[in-house]
Amino acid sequence: MPRKTWRAALAAYASPSTVVLLLLGFAAGLPYMLVFSTLSVWLREAGVARETIGYASLIGLAYAFKWVWSPLLDQWRLPLLGKLGRRRSWLVLAQSLVILGLIGMSFCDPQKHLSWLIAIAVVVAFASATQDIAVDAYRLEIAEDQRQAALAASYMAGYRVAALLATAGALYFAEGFGSTGFAYLHKAWASTYMLFGVLMVPALITTLVMREPPVAMRTQLSAARYGFTHQLASVFVLIVLLVSVPAMFTQLYNTDFASVLFGSESLVDLLLEDRAFLRALLYIILTALCLSSMGRRGLAPVLTPVNDFILRYRWQALLLLGLIATYRMSDTVMGVMANVFYIDQGFTKDQIASVSKIFGLIMTLLGAGMGGLLIVRFGILPILFIGGVTSAGTNLLFLMLADMGPNLKMLVLTISLDNFSSGLATSAFVAYLSSLTNLKFSATQYALLSSIMLLLPRLIGGYSGVMVEKFGYHNFFLITALLGVPTLLLIALHWKQENARIAREEAAGADSQV
Repeated sequence: MPRKTWRAALAAYASPSTVVLLLLGFAAGLPYMLVFSTLSVWLREAGVARETIGYASLIGLAYAFKWVWSPLLDQWRLPLLGKLGRRRSWLVLAQSLVILGLIGMSFCDPQKHLSWLIAIAVVVAFASATQDIAVDAYRLEIAEDQRQAALAASYMAGYRVAALLATAGALYFAEGFGSTGFAYLHKAWASTYMLFGVLMVPALITTLVMREPPVAMRTQLSAARYGFTHQLASVFVLIVLLVSVPAMFTQLYNTDFASVLFGSESLVDLLLEDRAFLRALLYIILTALCLSSMGRRGLAPVLTPVNDFILRYRWQALLLLGLIATYRMSDTVMGVMANVFYIDQGFTKDQIASVSKIFGLIMTLLGAGMGGLLIVRFGILPILFIGGVTSAGTNLLFLMLADMGPNLKMLVLTISLDNFSSGLATSAFVAYLSSLTNLKFSATQYALLSSIMLLLPRLIGGYSGVMVEKFGYHNFFLITALLGVPTLLLIALHWKQENARIAREEAAGADSQV
C-alpha cells in the first residue's frame, strides 16, 4: 500500500467524525469513573464500611463482561428507537439510562438509601458498558482502517479529560458544594452527580444529530440472523456457563475425596453427606447442558462471530490471538505496581498527583495523536511495532528511577515518556483490532478481542506484588520489559506474512494485466 503524504495524514483529524468521537469519548469516561472510582470516595465520606465499599467495587465487572450481551447490539434493532439506525438507537438508549441513572443516584443518600444507590449504580454501569460497545461499533463502521487510529486518539482525548473531571473534578465540586471529610453533606454530592448527569446531555444531542454509519443493509441483515428471544437465551446460557465452570472446579477442590480414597467412606456417603460434592454435581450438569447440542444452538449468536473470525484467518488466528493477548502485557503488569513504587521511592502524594495528572495526561494525548498521524502516513503494523518497543523500553526508565531514589526530574521524564508511549501504543492497537473485525459482527468481535487483550496481562498483573517482593523493583522492571519481547516477535512474523501476501496479490494483478 502506498504511503500517504503528511498533509493527507493530518486531514484524518479534520473530519466531523473526529469531533463526534471526541464527544462520545467524553461521554464514555464520565460514568465509568463516577460508578467505579468517585463513588467509593462518596461512600467512605458518608461513613460506609470499607467491606461494603469493596463489594460495591464489583460494579466494575459490568465492563469486563460486556462482550456477553454485545451480540444484541449487532443482531437486534430496537423497537421505535430503531428508526434512528442500528448504532444510534442503542447509543440513545444507553446515554438516556446513564443520564437518568446519575440523576437518580443524586437523590440517594448512602446513609439512608445505600441499597437503592448501589442498585442504580449497577444500572448506570451496564448502560455505560453498553454505550462503550455501541461507540466501538460506530467507530469501526464510520471510517476505514487507516483512519481508526485518528478516531481512537480523538476518543481517548475525550475519555481522558472526562476521567480527570469525574475523579479530581468531582472531588473538587463536592468539596466546593460543602461536603468534606470532616462534615459530610449529601446535598453537595447530590449536586455533583446531578451536574455530571447534565454534562452527558451534549453526547446525547451529538448522537441524535450525527449520521448513522453507512453499512450496507445486506450486511446488517446478514448479521441479524437471530430473533430477540434467541439472543436473550444466548446471553442466559453464556452467563450460566461462565458461572458454572469456575464454580464446578471450586466445589470439586473443596470435596473430601481423601475420605473415599484413603478412608472408610464410600461414594454413596460422599453423595449423601458432602455438600460441596453435591454442588459440584449440579454445576457439572449445568455445564454439560450448556455444552450440549441444545446449549450450543442457544449460544449460536455468540459463536457465529467467533466462528467467522476463525474461518477468515484459519491457522493464522492463533498468531493473531497470541499477539492480541500479549501486546499490552509489558506496561499493564508494570502499571499495577507503579503507584506503589512511587510511594516506596519516597515521592509525596502531591508530587505523584501533579506529575501523573499534568504531564501524564498531556503526554498520553500527544502520544495518541502522534499514533493516529503516523498510522495514516506509514500504515498500522510499523507503528504497532514501534508502540510495542516503546511500551517495553520505557519500563527500563522505571528501572533507572528505582536506582536513583526520589529524583523528581527523573520522575517527570519517566512518566512523560511512559504515558506518551502508552498513548501511541493504544491508538495503534485500537486501529489493529479494528482492522481484524468483520462489519457484520463489529460490536461482538471487537468486544471479544478487547477482552482477550486484558485477560492475560490482568492475570499476570495479579502476581506483580509477589514478583516485587521476591526480585525487588530493579529486576521487576527488567522482567516487565522482557515481557514485551514475545509480542515484538509475533508482530515481526505477522508483518512478514502481510508483506508476502501483498507481494503475491501484486504479482497476481500484474499477471492478469499481461
